[in-house]
Amino acid sequence: MKWELPRIMVTAPASGGGKTTVTCALLGALRRRGLAPAAFKCGPDYIDPMFHREIFGTVSSNTDLFFVQENTAVCLAAQRSQGCDLAVFEGVMGYYDGVGTGACASSYHVSHALGVPALLVVDAKGAALSLAALVKGFADFRTRSQIRAVLLNRCSKQVYEMLKPVIERECGVEVVGYLPFDEGFSLLSRHLGLIPPKEVSKLKEKLVHLVSVFEQTVDLEKLLGFARNAPAVEYEPLSAPLKPEKTLRLAVAQDKAFCFYYGENLDLLKSFGVELLPFSPLCDKKLPENIDGIYLGGGYPEVFAAKLAANRSMLESIRSAVQDGVPTFAECGGFLYLHEFLCDEQGKEHRMAGLVPGRAVKGERLRHFGYITLSANRDTFFCKAGEKISAHEFHYYQSSQEGDAFTAAKSSRQISWDCIYTKYNLVAGFPHLYFYANPKFAQGFVEAMKTYAEGSEHDA
Repeated sequence: MKWELPRIMVTAPASGGGKTTVTCALLGALRRRGLAPAAFKCGPDYIDPMFHREIFGTVSSNTDLFFVQENTAVCLAAQRSQGCDLAVFEGVMGYYDGVGTGACASSYHVSHALGVPALLVVDAKGAALSLAALVKGFADFRTRSQIRAVLLNRCSKQVYEMLKPVIERECGVEVVGYLPFDEGFSLLSRHLGLIPPKEVSKLKEKLVHLVSVFEQTVDLEKLLGFARNAPAVEYEPLSAPLKPEKTLRLAVAQDKAFCFYYGENLDLLKSFGVELLPFSPLCDKKLPENIDGIYLGGGYPEVFAAKLAANRSMLESIRSAVQDGVPTFAECGGFLYLHEFLCDEQGKEHRMAGLVPGRAVKGERLRHFGYITLSANRDTFFCKAGEKISAHEFHYYQSSQEGDAFTAAKSSRQISWDCIYTKYNLVAGFPHLYFYANPKFAQGFVEAMKTYAEGSEHDA
């Protein structure tokens, strides 16, 4: 099969270079033209896709070549962008920055694997001819860099008109526009679950202004031309999973406290015939009825610790279900929620579900940040001992009981540690799993739900 959708990537020399600002401006401008873009975030970040979905209403997903093979990435992109007019990729870190000091899983890697022309966003503040050296270095660093155009960020019209012909002459790369410096363009807080409705409204007003400026200072037609010239990419379809005879019901925590999910995880579970039942640990009194599994994703339980602790009926409902053997997966924020005690950001302790012994407290720095490979030390409903899956960690909190069902190993350094707590039919820990990294894990979860459902019917 072939993926032939027009596509473009927004990338930069380093983090903080303006990728998110330009991506948002581009998505907004495309929307104004009546186009339906699909958004993709390179790497494991689940916040940017959430931002794209909530603010622009776009289909938004992750594309991560540490998690999956190239064919799987193309196939997922094709599936997730069906019915869209083009795909906009937001890069991660610097264009060539991948795992360790290599380019694996970098934006450049994604650009090559998925045939995506790249727009290089360059911060022009405080520089002139040096920008040409920077652009030329990025464009020529690899024989086929995929960099088709440049956009100058934080640049005045006068400086842009002076630098555009110089960069094009020296580098052979077209400069398609600029964005002036404007404090109103700053998108410092993308944690939508923590922004009050009035602030979200102000953010949308900023984005309206950003898009209006972008339409005046950037040649959108040229960008669309690059996108439309993207080559067709061949891929082999993924095999369809077998569905159980009975629809299985999975309760999925989804509210302001629990909002970090890879959309692909939920899609894969649905492809197995699972019905997703959203519920709110903050507001609902109990779990949905007649469930066969529970999924507690990441989020901000520490911010809402007092309200979560006050909802004793929900905590009791979850505790009773897990102790009854309902297959339950909790990652990061969900893991914190299941502790006996959770300390909020002010250090105040709150009683939680009590399924994980001990307490969770905030540390002074990031703990276990980045890509990892998980190896099972014993059988769980996900997998047999010895099986592996690629995952990701990003958390400041520490637990007095992180578990030892799996061993996590850093891909770029000789560092490993035990993680993930198991008891009853519970698998809970800090790592975020991407099920397409090893679909057997999703299948194992579904099989455990099926077994529980059959047992429940027998007991009844």
